[in-house]
Formats: sequence, structure tokens, C-alpha cells
Amino acid sequence: MQAVLSALVRGVDGVNWLIGWLMAALMAVMTVLISWQVFARYVMGDSLTFSEEVARFSTVWLTMLGAAYAYRYGALIAVELLAGLLGRRMAIVLKIVVALASAAFALILLRHGLAITERVLPQTAPSTRVSMAWLYAAMPAGAAMILLNALAVIADSLRPQPEAQP
Repeated sequence: MQAVLSALVRGVDGVNWLIGWLMAALMAVMTVLISWQVFARYVMGDSLTFSEEVARFSTVWLTMLGAAYAYRYGALIAVELLAGLLGRRMAIVLKIVVALASAAFALILLRHGLAITERVLPQTAPSTRVSMAWLYAAMPAGAAMILLNALAVIADSLRPQPEAQP
């Protein structure tokens, strides 16, 4: 059982490593495009037609993937007062319950995100002329990552934890 849990955590952490690099690439694209847009508009006197749209798409993808990435590593805002008041065992139970609730929310978001993405498939973005499904697909992609990360949090919680040194 421990080997399965460890393999799950390693697999999800590997996917998160790739997501981290994808987010870095999206941030680089946004930085270059927005910088070029400002330069083209104010120095050259003519702005790019697609840069704002691509930057907006990148922002949406960064938000959804970043939320999932941050969830895995405990970087989202949280109220930890109750976990601090409970004993170690009950804090682990609380962490699992919260992860299960997050997984349930992610399943709902995934289901509805896929439906919305399918509905906008024929629509195209005005500047880039790509399907709006590329933009809306960020929601189910982020939800799938939240679901995976919630499973990894549960697996981490079920694995034996080393005792804290005084």
C-alpha cells in the first residue's frame, strides 16, 4: 500500500513539475508580448493585433493551473486555526476531509468545464481566430489538476509521517 501511495505522489509531483515549466513558459510569453505591445504602440505608433488576446488567454491558463499547483504545495490561503488546535491524528483526518471536499469541487468544476468547453467549440477568438475552446479548456484542465493534487494530498496524509525532532 505504501508503495502505491508513494508512486501516486511521485507521479503527481512529476506532472506538477511539468505544469510549473508550462506556467513559466506562459509567463514568459505574456512578458514578451505585453512588452512588445507597449513598445509597438508607443514607440512605433502601431500596435499588434493579437498580443492582448494571447496575453488574456495565458492569464486564464496561468490562473487555473497556478491554483492547482499552489494547492498541492499548501500555498493557497487557508485557515489553520482548527488544525492547530487538534491533535496530530485529528489534524490529518481534517486534512483528508478538506482534500476530499476539494476533490468533490474539482469533479463538479471538471464536469461543467468540459460542458462549457464543448459548447464554445465553434466560436473563434476575434484576433487569433483560434477556437474559444482553447480558452475555456483551462477550467477543466485546472480542475483535473486540482483533483490529482487532492489525491496526492490524501496519499501524503495516509503515508506514515516521520516523527518530529525536538
